[in-house]
Amino acid sequence: MSDIGHTNQELTNQTVELLQSLIRNECVNTGAVESGEEEKNSDLLETFLEGPGVEIEHFDCLPGRRSVVARIEGTDPEAPALCLMGHTDVVPVSPEGWSREPFAGDLVDGEVWGRGAVDMLNLTSSMAVAFRHLASNNFRPKGDLIYFGVADEEAGGTYGAKWMAEHHWDAIAADYVLTEFGGLPTHTPEGKKITLAAGEKGLGWRRLTVKGTPGHGSMPFGADNAVLKAAEIIRRLGEYQPKAKLSEMWQHQISTLDLESDIKSALLDPSSVWDAIAGLESPALAGHLHACSHTTFSPNVVHGGVKTNVIPDTVEIDVDIRTAPGDSEQVDQHLRDALGELFDEVEVERIHDDPATFSTTDTPMWLLLQEMMQKAHPGAPLIPSLIVGATDARFYRERGSIAYGAGLFSDKVSASDFMARFHGHDERVDVDSLALTTQLWLDIATNFWDRVER
Repeated sequence: MSDIGHTNQELTNQTVELLQSLIRNECVNTGAVESGEEEKNSDLLETFLEGPGVEIEHFDCLPGRRSVVARIEGTDPEAPALCLMGHTDVVPVSPEGWSREPFAGDLVDGEVWGRGAVDMLNLTSSMAVAFRHLASNNFRPKGDLIYFGVADEEAGGTYGAKWMAEHHWDAIAADYVLTEFGGLPTHTPEGKKITLAAGEKGLGWRRLTVKGTPGHGSMPFGADNAVLKAAEIIRRLGEYQPKAKLSEMWQHQISTLDLESDIKSALLDPSSVWDAIAGLESPALAGHLHACSHTTFSPNVVHGGVKTNVIPDTVEIDVDIRTAPGDSEQVDQHLRDALGELFDEVEVERIHDDPATFSTTDTPMWLLLQEMMQKAHPGAPLIPSLIVGATDARFYRERGSIAYGAGLFSDKVSASDFMARFHGHDERVDVDSLALTTQLWLDIATNFWDRVER
């Protein structure tokens, strides 16, 4: 038992090897029902985790769309349960943009390369290694310790966490959940700080169907062309400026930036934040700050037309809408404001409708995470951050669980470089970060029930 809370080289090697195997299984989720094939990674994890003291089962939403749940049963049925949740699917790649083969899982110069290395197979593998290490050392928690390897996170969770919460909640229910993404050290004018995700924006995806009147392409004058209307709709969405939503997390975020005081002041003022963001020298920083402070609208997929010489009568526009906290019920009103009179010529279909969620930081778990993370980064305080994408944490928060995006990373890569690897080319993670993260899960599990009460 004495070595439970100490990550040795053997455990780090296990995390590296498991991460490589998960990458090589190539569980690519395109969003199509038949994609993902998470069964491969689920079965790999089930084989890795099974053993004495572990209850394990898997769940198939659809053929190939498998999730795995492992449990070390607690000694007290009334004690809070802790879940380590990692998804097993990854997004597609454009191989021509990579320096290395994206599914080879190569270990080069202390880094593991491959799609999913940071989103989020690094956490999924380190959680599994820590969980198995605890079980093999006869660790008995006061409450249940759950490992949840979940499918379909990259396409909204329909065939993964959402389905599990709706059909098998008892198998995954937990009071506290740790998942992606946090633990990245950030160097600020006030010293090093560590970001930890305490909330995320909502999903308000919409499909806009634009109608026109078919006709011969040789006579376009005065025609009711759905493509032209769709183009104007897209233009208006691109120019729309909703009101800013500046939360306490926004204030924390601005404090980390190395910017002049007058720019920071403008960023904290709802009346000037849009222009302040537009005036930033870094396009990447501007894009991220805009997403953190506003509900966003991105028309990303357009389908329409049947033939070059036929005026189209139907165009579909899929719009990725991410709602800021407090804005989740306002999606259709935003569309009306953005499109004006054209809104009445559009059929609006809801694709995803999940509200923004947030977990309070006034918990013993937050304090425990800060204490354990400072072992790697002494004196660095935690600051709550807002994830501008979506994670499966929302399915837990909606049921009253406390969920944080955690992890623990080294100083070997800058925050901006690391974030650029999410869904980007040359995705990779350093081995030191894998070791730190594996140790974090061990530290949290072995101290959790001494610090946290229901």
